[in-house]
Amino acid sequence: MAMRRFHLLLLLALASCGSQDGNAPRQAEKVAGQAPSTPRVGVDRSHAGTAAPDAGFQDPDGAPASLADFRGKPLLLNLWATWCAPCIKELPTLDALAAREAEKLQVVTLSQDTDGRDKVETFLAGRKLPNLEAWLDPEMKMMTALGVATLPTTILYDADGKEVWRFTGDEDWTGVEAAKLIGEASGGGGEAR
Repeated sequence: MAMRRFHLLLLLALASCGSQDGNAPRQAEKVAGQAPSTPRVGVDRSHAGTAAPDAGFQDPDGAPASLADFRGKPLLLNLWATWCAPCIKELPTLDALAAREAEKLQVVTLSQDTDGRDKVETFLAGRKLPNLEAWLDPEMKMMTALGVATLPTTILYDADGKEVWRFTGDEDWTGVEAAKLIGEASGGGGEAR
């Protein structure tokens, strides 16, 4: 189990988060025993209609939680980590989106950090992101359940818990294109504000 976690962390560190070495993803996948591939960047609709996985994680109070807890309103799930530069870059836009769309959309930033809750809470507080809470997945169960190997990855679920799309890489979640994408959760085209 420890070796598997090490390989996954190595894969994440080398294959994602703004690596400058174009060969790093292939090297990381070889180490992890996976066939080399190029991570998709941008919108991926190949999982549309798939039910949200039941993998557990921790809510901001440390209690058990799952994606089923969010049914009834569209959910934007963002998988991120404190050590991931593209993740950090997009957090302010997720915070602004969470404030602006609070009545229509749930925004959950699920940290994949393994160093504990204090690190994530301190990180968010230090960056003054009042609309983002410290949801934590220290065992990276969600990444495994979703088949995600790159951070950040953001997934939109409709109110019934069905995947609409996933977006790999960082995005300005306050922009016009993002508003159109988010509007798809309710079947509409979205609108920019």
